[in-house]
Amino acid sequence: MEIEETGLKDCLIIKPRVFEDTRGYFFESFNQNTFEERTGLSGRFVQDNQSYSSYGVIRGLHAQTGEFAQAKLVRVTKGEVLDVAVDVRPSSPTYGKHVAVRLSAENKLQLYIPRGFVHGFSVLSERVEFLYKCDNFYNKASETGVIYNDPDLNIDWLIPEGMESVSDKDLLLKPFAELKHI
Repeated sequence: MEIEETGLKDCLIIKPRVFEDTRGYFFESFNQNTFEERTGLSGRFVQDNQSYSSYGVIRGLHAQTGEFAQAKLVRVTKGEVLDVAVDVRPSSPTYGKHVAVRLSAENKLQLYIPRGFVHGFSVLSERVEFLYKCDNFYNKASETGVIYNDPDLNIDWLIPEGMESVSDKDLLLKPFAELKHI
């Protein structure tokens, strides 16, 4: 496993070691001991989620607050996304900055998103299957987020204008300037 820093503290790109031959490939997608040794972070995950989406879908930007805040380790098993994490830790020197990483079934990259970030992705391929490992359980009452097209964040989702598909719920998310501490 290789670890690449993103410039946002503790938000990391993880590249697994892939063994390929004429039969196909094999890789260890997660090993708690290796993760903790290489990153110095906790690798204790308690909930796995999977989503399926089609081209142009933008999900996010989501987080949970307080005692239900979550760190996530995300990857794609089919297709390609632009995965986005925004640092919303008020005391962070990179507060309000974001990282955008292409994750695909082909490149097998993963993104670790620490607590104190909002997270989302846009679907760049015809279809995508997206997996999330979370270090805390889902709690509906703790949901928060930021509208995907916030002008202060200026995120290029790589989806042409008018081709986006965003849920009604996500369209009601607040601007970054109104985000309460998570």
